[in-house]
Amino acid sequence: MSGGYYSARDHVGALRLDCDVVVVGSGAGGSVVATELAASGLRVIVLEEGPRIEGPLHGQMRPSESMRHAWRDGAFTAAVPLGDTPAINVTMGRCVGGSSVLTGGVCFRVPGAVLHEWQRELGLEDYSEAGLDPYVRHVERAIHVEEVPVGMRSRSTALFVEGAERLGVPIKAIRRNTKDCNGCGRCNFGCPHGAKMSVDLSYLPRAVAHGADVWSHALVDRVVTRNGRAVGVVGRILNRPGGAPGDRLEVRARRVVVAAGAWHTPSLLRRSGVGHPRWLGRQMTLHPGFRVLARFARPVRGWQGALQSAYTDAFEHEGITLMGLFVPTGVLGATMPGVGAEHVAAASQIGHLAMFGGIIHDSGGGSVHRGPGREPVVTYRMAPGDRAKIPRVITLLAETFFAAGAEEVFIPVLGLRGLDADAFRKTDLARVPASRIECASQHPLGSARMGCSRENSVVDPDGRVWDTRELYVADGSVVPTSLGVNPQLSIMTVATRFAWRMRERALPPLD
Repeated sequence: MSGGYYSARDHVGALRLDCDVVVVGSGAGGSVVATELAASGLRVIVLEEGPRIEGPLHGQMRPSESMRHAWRDGAFTAAVPLGDTPAINVTMGRCVGGSSVLTGGVCFRVPGAVLHEWQRELGLEDYSEAGLDPYVRHVERAIHVEEVPVGMRSRSTALFVEGAERLGVPIKAIRRNTKDCNGCGRCNFGCPHGAKMSVDLSYLPRAVAHGADVWSHALVDRVVTRNGRAVGVVGRILNRPGGAPGDRLEVRARRVVVAAGAWHTPSLLRRSGVGHPRWLGRQMTLHPGFRVLARFARPVRGWQGALQSAYTDAFEHEGITLMGLFVPTGVLGATMPGVGAEHVAAASQIGHLAMFGGIIHDSGGGSVHRGPGREPVVTYRMAPGDRAKIPRVITLLAETFFAAGAEEVFIPVLGLRGLDADAFRKTDLARVPASRIECASQHPLGSARMGCSRENSVVDPDGRVWDTRELYVADGSVVPTSLGVNPQLSIMTVATRFAWRMRERALPPLD
């Protein structure tokens, strides 16, 4: 039995389908559930709002084309800042494979300290390192998690490592879901070699081989419930000019799994009249991220090597993780300071620039609100303790580069030119207004959190939405706290646990 990939954009008239399980969303969570349940013999349909962009085509795209076709809102989605908080650019995928297609492939297990917190404070007793071990190992095999070899580090990363070693800061190798990677550094914009084992390559083909159907251009508006049970979904297929919503979409199912991501799952549940209103869309965490560029006298060519290959958790006790990265030169050039000739002069130095970043293990200041259209409005209020970490992150990055011999640094403060070591140390970062600080995130989590009681969560420890039978959530929204590390592997681990529990439960008749 074999399924297939279908584009609802090419369908004329209403689209009505029946299945055992419908999965809304094809990212890290949805693809895992779809594959595991299809492999168990269930008839599965996956619905994805975005297009299917096959790997070879995506790999040929310029970064600007990738952002236009595969990223939500062209990568311009942002969390609206409240109080003393910077605006946060939150990038997400809108394509078959979701954000998994657009990440650097970094894979961290849920940190032990985080799991201990879940057990101690949230009562999630099954969520221990030993308890999750079978699921995480299963995922790591499926997506080929491997350590990035030192020889694949870019000169950009190597310089940061040199500075860290001089300061006595230990650096560790990153693990990524790659196979036969050659370090071309294009992970975020489509791997031209098919070496990044994102879910469009590692999971969804297996789901299709087991009979699952994957429909792109299928926009789900709400979950249909009857007598306290989920019985399907309805929405629109995007078959009008320009990809606008057109004919009706209706899928009847014996079980519904929502995996629309932390940004959209709360809105979908809210429109459907399910989920605890007090907790739905609350306590979103983002891992606010910051990057520092450093200019060296000798050429760096930071694009030559793995996009992400090294990190340090030496400051984990402060709620900070420092992470290597580099971005394509076209994207990097656009971020350089200045206007006109000054900007051109700054951008011409790209070959001498190194880059490293840092993320904050945040407290959960995000809230998902109903917007004027379909897209939600997400606000974020940074906790005072998290806000105080921003100068610390920037200082750690800059001083490490200076220790490596950098001549000047470009810090994430709008309107600020390059600073040599003396000028940087005279800059009072604590007095820089939040509105001038550049901040980004790829890790929205926790807006439909998991817990042991309907009084303080949206789903139970197995992903079931409280008080609605046969309705599950399996994406980053269920992660109950910030992780402090890239969440891809953690989301897939939790989704695997949910899926294995699901297949043990008998399905009701099709309504």
